[in-house]
This record gives sequence, C-alpha cells and structure tokens, in this order.
Amino acid sequence: MSDKCSHLHMAQEDLPENVPGCEECMARGTGWVHLRQCLICGHVGCCETSVHKHASKHYEETGHPLVRAYRPDEGWIWCYEDEALILAPRKKES
Repeated sequence: MSDKCSHLHMAQEDLPENVPGCEECMARGTGWVHLRQCLICGHVGCCETSVHKHASKHYEETGHPLVRAYRPDEGWIWCYEDEALILAPRKKES
C-alpha cells in the first residue's frame, strides 16, 4: 500500500451528498457496515467488511478506481488501481 495515486485527476467534485445507503443493498433489502462513494460517478456501495462488498464490485464492473469514505467525519480516499490510501478531509457542511 502506498500514498501515491495516479488517478486523483479523475475525481469529480459535484457528487450526491445525501444517498441514504448502499444502492444494491437497499434494493435487496439487506444491510451494510460502512459506505463508500465512487469519486468518478457518485455510486454509493457497501465496504469490504460488509457481506456483499458492493463498492469493490462497482470498481470491478466499471473500472472506476477511486472511492471515499461516505461518512463526513472520515477523510480518506482509496485508489483500487494503485492500492493507495490518500488522506483527504471532506468539505465542511455550511
């Protein structure tokens, strides 16, 4: 694992901020542990410790390499492609 990522330029700025949960888990009626948001398209999926791991499945299906922790108090980005963890504080809500 490193902190070097060659994909940060792909991150979009205007992503949905009010998605209530993992899109696939909500459709199936199942739960999740934590949420991750794709920084390319805004998809919200469940984390690696969740049963279905929809965030990483989204990466495998789309090739979108960047996700962030969806909780406002967590400030990091993960790049699947470079296996890089980047500390990046979320914007404060006004």
